[in-house]
Amino acid sequence: MNGFYRESSIREKFPKVLDILLLDRTRSTARASQNIIWANSNYRSKGKEYAQTSQIRSSLITGKRDNVIRSRAFKSKDIQKVRTKQKAEVFTPTWVIERQIDEVSADHRRSDLDSYLKIKWLEVACGEAPYITTRYDMETGDFIEVPERVGILDRKLTVINETLSEFLDWQKATELAYKTVYGFEWNGDSLLLARENLLYTYIENYVSKWQIYPDEKLLEKIAVIISYNIFQMDGLKYIIPLSEKKERVYSEQLSLFNDPEPKRWIIRKGIRVKVMDWEKNKMEFFDKGIGE
Repeated sequence: MNGFYRESSIREKFPKVLDILLLDRTRSTARASQNIIWANSNYRSKGKEYAQTSQIRSSLITGKRDNVIRSRAFKSKDIQKVRTKQKAEVFTPTWVIERQIDEVSADHRRSDLDSYLKIKWLEVACGEAPYITTRYDMETGDFIEVPERVGILDRKLTVINETLSEFLDWQKATELAYKTVYGFEWNGDSLLLARENLLYTYIENYVSKWQIYPDEKLLEKIAVIISYNIFQMDGLKYIIPLSEKKERVYSEQLSLFNDPEPKRWIIRKGIRVKVMDWEKNKMEFFDKGIGE
């Protein structure tokens, strides 16, 4: 299993899938696609294409640049400190994740399969999404085998693997499991890693169950769900990061003494984030109903 990822990652082997994982569903339209943005200055030294508000393009993270985005465990200590200071980025040890999810899942252990799969989960400031899937140890980066994972999606997939023996039933249940887990993140690099982790989790469970690799069409189908459910957002304002603008305004009217009017600042509201409601099959504003 590990050899598959050493030889070729999703970024290199499945460019169409990568393009899906880079989409910003809030800003994309039927006419034009928009990607998630970097939303940090950690990569600015590599060129203007890596500026905070620049979109993450596949060409910037593939080929000779395939090591640009790396898990926090493999980032330099200096970068880790900067990200912790600026955005309070920290990651929780796997054993803590396991105990916390054990606690919140206690009431659902006796649910039937359909009810269990429909339970919705939102990981706030999700980073690389360890509460959804614990593919690797967040402190060391060590790979965790499928049976030993403890994320909420991991648990749902374990139940599916143990319960269903027909492929079509398995695939339908797996898609439902993916549609019920959500997460948002400020940093574009971490967001992409989170999305990739969810897709790799699908591949790894597929191989574990069926002993073959899924085809590209199946990967695209799961990637679409992931691109809607794991999204980029400023969790305090429910907007696309850095989309709120502060502008200086001058009055064109002269004062009585022929002096210019004092300058003032106005805030241009940011782009409200939308999220997919799969039951209605439509996008809704994330903050709909909040504060009403």
